[in-house]
Amino acid sequence: MRIVLCYPVEPHHIAQIQAAAPDFEVVDAGQERIDELLPTADIFIGHAKVPVDWDRVLKANRLRWIQSSAAGLDHCLVPGVIDSDIVVSSASGLFAPQVAEQTMTLLLDLIRSQGRFNRANSRHEFIRLPTDDLRQKKVGIVGLGGNGRRIAKVLKPFDVSIVATDYFSFDPPPEVDRLLPADAVDEMLAEVDIAILALPLNAQTRGMFDADRFAKMRPGSYFINVARGQVVVESALVDALDSGHLRGAGVDVTEVEPLPDESPLWDRENVVITPHVGAQSRWRVDDTTVMVCENLRRFQAGESIYNTVDKQLGFPSPEVVWHG
Repeated sequence: MRIVLCYPVEPHHIAQIQAAAPDFEVVDAGQERIDELLPTADIFIGHAKVPVDWDRVLKANRLRWIQSSAAGLDHCLVPGVIDSDIVVSSASGLFAPQVAEQTMTLLLDLIRSQGRFNRANSRHEFIRLPTDDLRQKKVGIVGLGGNGRRIAKVLKPFDVSIVATDYFSFDPPPEVDRLLPADAVDEMLAEVDIAILALPLNAQTRGMFDADRFAKMRPGSYFINVARGQVVVESALVDALDSGHLRGAGVDVTEVEPLPDESPLWDRENVVITPHVGAQSRWRVDDTTVMVCENLRRFQAGESIYNTVDKQLGFPSPEVVWHG
């Protein structure tokens, strides 16, 4: 029985995993060997960022469980995996504190004109510039999974009202004033001052924010994307900014990554860009390994696994999300 790893583990992480699964051989494939070694895995733990021949993996008929080291599953939820008996679990909720902090970084930069002040600082200009207020704004969160819930918790003390949409539109956390079903996004956008995307990328959400959807947002509103870049049609976002319909946008993810030099998103005073660092953390690999070891224990004991996803939806239900 073999566990194949593909996330940036160090020797002590491998030792932790080996101690949690003593009857398994643990192999660190890294990105360099994951395509070669994945067909030999009974359990795959990680996130392949290089092309993988999933047909060859499925033909080997050995893989039983995929534990993603990322919240997004577009790297492994290919049609063959969806149709198979392979169990898939995500890292949903594991990096929610970091994603919430990144959201606030983007949002406050826009609201308080920090980018413009930074540019003035580089010219040694000590001048006042217009700013906006976060207080008393209405915020809409699209996707109330682990990240969306943490964002709501961090935002609420800023004296904002929060409305959200989610596939599981029940049992809202106390920070959310109103929770709507996933198909009520347009209704929500028409009433909020700030829209924050925290939803997964799947067949239903790819290209979800297009020209029609941006047109449904309130004039002068702000747009934040800490989800996946391909949820947004970037040319439509640019048009909404060019027309002044959107007051500003903060994006940690883009449709193409790295963002090309020629992208019209660069060099705008009302756009803040960070290079997909929302889940970045000095403890990321440590925290991932703790969750992995607990799920390995559960897997061997025949217990339910944290963050087991509905493969048709591409994300787990709230009651199974890992909270550390």
